[in-house]
Amino acid sequence: MNKIFPLIWKYKTYILVLTALVWFYFCLPNPLFKKPYSTVVYDEQGKLLGAKIAKDGQWRFPVPDSVPNKFEKCILYFEDEYFYYHPGTNPVSIAKALISNIQKKKITRGGSTITMQVIRLALDNPKRTYWQKIKELIYALRLEFKYSKKEILKLYSANAPFGGNVVGIEAASWRYFGCPPQNLSWGEAATLAVLPNAPALIYPGKNQHLLRKKRNKLLQKLLQNHIIDSLTYSSAIEEPLPQKPFALPNFCYHLTENIAQKYKVKKAKTTISYQLQLKINNIVAEYHQKLHGNNIHNIAVMVMETNSGQIKAYVGNTPNLDGKDHGNAINMIETPRSTGSILKPLLYALAMKDGLILPKSLMKDIPTSIAGFHPKNFDKTYYGAVPADYALAQSLNIPAVRLLQKYGLHIFKDKLNRLQIKSINKEANHYGLTLILGGAEITLSEAVGLFGSMGRTLNTFNRYNAYKKDDYFMPKFFNSEKPADKEFIDDDIIGAENIWFVFEALAKKDRPVEGGDWMIYDSGKKIAWKTGTSFGHRDAWCIGVTPNYVVGVWVGNTTNEGRKGLTGTQVAAPIMFDVFKLLPEKKWFTEPTQATQMADICLESGFLASQNCKNKIKTSIPKNGYLSPPCPYHQIIHLDKTKKYQVNSSCYNVNEIVTEKRFVLPPIMAYYYRKKNPQYEPLPPFSPECNSNATASIGIIFPKNNAKIFIPKDFNNNYQKVVFKASHVIENSELFWHIDNEFIQSTTINPEIELYLLK
Repeated sequence: MNKIFPLIWKYKTYILVLTALVWFYFCLPNPLFKKPYSTVVYDEQGKLLGAKIAKDGQWRFPVPDSVPNKFEKCILYFEDEYFYYHPGTNPVSIAKALISNIQKKKITRGGSTITMQVIRLALDNPKRTYWQKIKELIYALRLEFKYSKKEILKLYSANAPFGGNVVGIEAASWRYFGCPPQNLSWGEAATLAVLPNAPALIYPGKNQHLLRKKRNKLLQKLLQNHIIDSLTYSSAIEEPLPQKPFALPNFCYHLTENIAQKYKVKKAKTTISYQLQLKINNIVAEYHQKLHGNNIHNIAVMVMETNSGQIKAYVGNTPNLDGKDHGNAINMIETPRSTGSILKPLLYALAMKDGLILPKSLMKDIPTSIAGFHPKNFDKTYYGAVPADYALAQSLNIPAVRLLQKYGLHIFKDKLNRLQIKSINKEANHYGLTLILGGAEITLSEAVGLFGSMGRTLNTFNRYNAYKKDDYFMPKFFNSEKPADKEFIDDDIIGAENIWFVFEALAKKDRPVEGGDWMIYDSGKKIAWKTGTSFGHRDAWCIGVTPNYVVGVWVGNTTNEGRKGLTGTQVAAPIMFDVFKLLPEKKWFTEPTQATQMADICLESGFLASQNCKNKIKTSIPKNGYLSPPCPYHQIIHLDKTKKYQVNSSCYNVNEIVTEKRFVLPPIMAYYYRKKNPQYEPLPPFSPECNSNATASIGIIFPKNNAKIFIPKDFNNNYQKVVFKASHVIENSELFWHIDNEFIQSTTINPEIELYLLK
């Protein structure tokens, strides 16, 4: 210790200098400004879409990329004419301020440079003292070492007070003149330049004579220094002063809130198209006005580019029309809702990939009961047998449920998660087979992302004859987001060819306005579109996809209140088609011929043609279509020479037997099929002289095996009738009804029987 102090004393000068330098290096606050900023959202071209006020209640925009030329000239000539020539302090100005303050015996002039004012703003405007001024001088010098002059000017422009709760040139420009600072006139720029000097005294709308006097004095100085000409000066001094502050743009409220809360970004340049956003806002407002009378209060719309995944329009909800709280502030793009039927296209595509169905293969649409679950079609009817593409286009529920059971519930749920659908986050058994009918909830963003990923995959394959590893991703609204990986792979979760056949089926569906004649209209665009309606008419969906765009629409109530007529086709689809009219579209998806193959298909059943199929057509099918079974519905039948009866060799001359290939459906399928298809030709009866296995031709429609029947009672506590129903492949066959081996009665024309059963 005795040796240390002499050394310190010997080198005290160096130590003091070093200490001073270290203090000087670290003297600035870090961060320089600790006040919170507003969240500001811009479109793809840098136009303001919306802003959220800072947590301290101030409109304080983040530091701008640049200071507009007019405002820069005005602020320099008003505050610090030698800004670009001094090192942070101006000795001449300080000397003049000191002399003036001594003469007046009070502080009336500060002599601060813009750099020193940045320091004062960073220190939250401390009390003016000579010691404080010395600190500001030192801090200003340090600031000049750390930042360029342009950066210091941007810091000042972003943090200078402009009266009320307005801070910074950008917020001031929007609040007082309703435009971005780049569009300010000389008169407007001069008005804003004089405000930070005395924001509390000269507040727009008050003290107009003082504000005008200061503005005009600055404009006179600009004229004298040849910054503006006399004509510009004359026009500028005649410009009106700001009065009541303008509301800031709020064209994308829910996206602004989403960015502020989820991403914590203060200055967000998004992929939104300004003009498209405004037009879709108008469409939503128009439909909201129409639907409001039916107590339908909420609409959400998203538009996304197919290939890039960039969001071009984002309308999270409707404006409030009647002043009542209808949940209009809730972002319905990011809120999970019951899917209705919008997941069916994915299931059909996956089933095609596994060879379970072909594009037009017949699917069963008959009364179905699976572990107590009784799915019904929307119109409560049955088709008996229906082509897969038609079942998908018409969104029939029973074929979809049966297909999901065949494909595998757990497998389908796993595929959804692999395709970035994260809202379906419970075990598969939690949803059951209702998963395909709206038993799960996803967001509109996820729905758009799913359809967009399918379209993107098809586009990629058609361009490269391969798949990209990362083509399945959710919509994005930041320009800075990492682009999708360009690594190519040979196979895909779904497969381009299966997506193509699904999109073709969805594109041919009749539209809600033009119907089946939509192609004859000039505005007709080929769009693969799918609607969805949740149980109880609580959610109406419509998702449309083309090679270039995906449009998603959700309509409903945030309260989950169902409304009559709230269906995807009636309510959501018209909005989607109106949005598509705003979008340019030049082409339709190209068939991925490298992933398809030609095959002989049975014209009646849509299956691979068997040797019994009478009418065949050669057409393209998915590459895994060969895994599909051959047609099971064609068989060879033997008829007498009149073709009125079926016969066999035991009862009829073999040489006179007429052999035909017939399209024959199982009894229950045939019963409902011929109601929709009167041209269906049922099998003729067997000749009375011939024996037949009639029971093999009977189908029990109700009740199913091992079913429990609940017998209804009337108001007098009397048991009511129970209806039994069966079908036979031969029309008008006589059916004999037995219960517990006891004959009840026979029926011929009507395949139903009504019985009173004791409990």
